[in-house]
Amino acid sequence: MNYPDWFPTVPAAITGDPLWKVEAYRLSLFLADIGWKDITKLVSDKRTMALSDQLYRAIGSISANLAEGYSKSSGKDRVRFYEYSLGSARETRGWYYKARHILGDAVTNHRLQFTAQIIRLLMTMIPDQREVTLREEPAENEITLTDLDTLLFAVPEVMRDP
Repeated sequence: MNYPDWFPTVPAAITGDPLWKVEAYRLSLFLADIGWKDITKLVSDKRTMALSDQLYRAIGSISANLAEGYSKSSGKDRVRFYEYSLGSARETRGWYYKARHILGDAVTNHRLQFTAQIIRLLMTMIPDQREVTLREEPAENEITLTDLDTLLFAVPEVMRDP
């Protein structure tokens, strides 16, 4: 499944909400859907059953905290939940890295890049709500962010066990 195929399948109850205009929210919901097969693959291996639970909780927490924060009336309240969402996105990235042995290189690299895009968006949203900039040092080995269109159209899936 890719983003253009997925987009029209999202119910109007979700797309009709003003929250749907938030790109990080849309991308995090898409990640949850494409992550479902990843989780299914991980849960089928005894070594990664616990990891699959952690990964699915982290993925789900990204959009859940965005929704919670978006509903708050003050910027201070909103930014707190957006920061929780940022933490969940980073946690998701870490769990995907740990799952690479089961998911394979193509899926892992896609999910790491996709999650990095969500993190980038959140890093922009948070200072907008806080009215100051985040004071994070750039990573020493910054990853090259893949073009978002590439991540949305070319979505690898986990291979089924023979």
